[in-house]
Amino acid sequence: MRLRWVLLPLVLVSGCSQGTTSPTTTVLIVKGYTIEASANLANANFAGANLRGADLAGANLRGANLRGANLVDATLVGANLRGANLSDADLTSADLSDADLLGANLSDATLLVAHLTNANLAGANLVGAYLRADLVGANLRGADLRGADLTSANLVGADLTNANLAGATLTGAYLTVADLRAFLGGAYLSDADLRAVLGGADLRAVLGGAYLSDADLRAVLGGAYLSDADLRAVLGGADLSDADLTNANLTGATMPDGTIHP
Repeated sequence: MRLRWVLLPLVLVSGCSQGTTSPTTTVLIVKGYTIEASANLANANFAGANLRGADLAGANLRGANLRGANLVDATLVGANLRGANLSDADLTSADLSDADLLGANLSDATLLVAHLTNANLAGANLVGAYLRADLVGANLRGADLRGADLTSANLVGADLTNANLAGATLTGAYLTVADLRAFLGGAYLSDADLRAVLGGADLRAVLGGAYLSDADLRAVLGGAYLSDADLRAVLGGADLSDADLTNANLTGATMPDGTIHP
């Protein structure tokens, strides 16, 4: 009888000092959890964990603790991160497209060049977050973005209804067709492209104290009917130096300085 040798692939476990890996099978285990696409990791504790480059596409991370975790280059496409704690996490270059981050805590998180296309961030806490990211079509309804850095962020088509952007920085941000029915008091919008949808929005005090120097407001107010409107509440304290209000109808409007537009 001839004996046949069968080679079995070894498993790569995070934290092991030695071992041989198979070219066909690699399994990453962190804090006792198997890290893989579509994994069920609800309420798992990954605080401070190194998950750099991890493939967690479609994973269930609902309620997971990812505070301070390293998620650089991680794939989280379509992942369920509802109520997850991602505060202080590093998500640089991470792909969160179509991810569900409803009510998640992303305060002080770093999302530099992260991809959040069509992600659901409704009600999320993004206070102080570094969000120079791709947020095309993202749902940010009711999100807390106070003090967030959205410099050069791509928010085309994003929904910011009832979001709080007080003190946020949106310098050079792209907001074309975005729904900006949000609180922007004190927000820094210098050079921002605000060609956005404000139809039906109550703008009283929405932009109070906002810095709008050189902002492009053509489609925010372009063609808008503001006859007899009192803009002191809308733009009270706002710096409109060099702002472009092309085609806006300001007939009879009370401007921030108290003058009546002819």
